[in-house]
Amino acid sequence: MTILQPPDWARPKGYANGILAEGRLLFAAGQIGWDAEQRLVAGGLVAQTEQALRNIVAVLREGGAGPEHIARMTWYVTDKHAYNAALAEIGQAYRAVIGKHYPTMTLVEVADLLEPGAQVEIEATAVVP
Repeated sequence: MTILQPPDWARPKGYANGILAEGRLLFAAGQIGWDAEQRLVAGGLVAQTEQALRNIVAVLREGGAGPEHIARMTWYVTDKHAYNAALAEIGQAYRAVIGKHYPTMTLVEVADLLEPGAQVEIEATAVVP
């Protein structure tokens, strides 16, 4: 994967502006903060984010990939203010699960998610060399 960063743009924090990659595509459906038994984890937004990321890594492993193969992620949150308030803790959870790999990302605030109590849903696309 090659990070694409126009030279006259300010460097983004925590994501890439573009990625160029070649390989097999792996699509992880939107993952929420529930466990293998489909029970939401306790602890709110940060805990749900960490679990959703762990779920993405599990799907990646099933396809022979790892976090380093993620090319893009889309995050859906129900409260952007809560997300911003917990940004440091979310960053810690992200690095604990994904590491220091920062693919292209989009964050969207939504009115609600399908599962009652879910505060975040994350989908990912990986490119497996």
